[in-house]
Amino acid sequence: MKNHKKGEFILIEYKDVVKEYPNNTLASDHISLKINDGEFVYVVGPSGAGKSTFIKMMYHEEVPTSGHIQVNDHSLEKMKNSEVPRLRRELGIVFQDFKLLPRLTVFENVAYALQVIEKTPAEVKERVDRVLTLVGLEDKKDNFPDELSGGEQQRVAIARAIANKPSILIADEPTGNLDPETARGIMDILEKINQEKTTVVMATHNSFIVNEYKHRVIEIADGKIIRDQEEGDYIDESSNA
Repeated sequence: MKNHKKGEFILIEYKDVVKEYPNNTLASDHISLKINDGEFVYVVGPSGAGKSTFIKMMYHEEVPTSGHIQVNDHSLEKMKNSEVPRLRRELGIVFQDFKLLPRLTVFENVAYALQVIEKTPAEVKERVDRVLTLVGLEDKKDNFPDELSGGEQQRVAIARAIANKPSILIADEPTGNLDPETARGIMDILEKINQEKTTVVMATHNSFIVNEYKHRVIEIADGKIIRDQEEGDYIDESSNA
């Protein structure tokens, strides 16, 4: 399998990965691929295609039935539960539903990701201020999540995800609940993060985003990779997105 653009170091590798659920659903059907450092990769396909399972296996939320997954230096199929927190500290994960802590301010939500790994207060303040500036929310740091728009909440979630300078940012439908203009703003931020050498893997069904912001496209259908293309287009026939 060919290596792709950007860096030469393979950050993520799937080898013959199978994931079968107890109800006999085959969500991953012998998937193999490589993602290099510095890439921006879309994972596309209709609902039920296996996108979410593919993404969740990357951070050990789901475990493959068989096959090999390597993320950074971790072999995920052999990973013990006690080792999962170390893996996730090296990743940034952004969800469609934000998962912000409602009783913490914007600053505190982002700072929490650094406090759990015992950064000093000075380090926390410097890093939180920097990532809030990057996502354009420096003036909202004292607000609570319910005082923000959906797009602003997603930006907080992104700031929290990159606070610890992860090598890989995994975004699962980060623009799924947002209007097109707000979605563009989120994509502009993800582009900036990628330009700072963070590898971005983004699951989406949003044709508009994929076609406007050109990157590598991995298309999944029925648990199989049916296309792996540099800067490909995408038409989601099951949605008007």
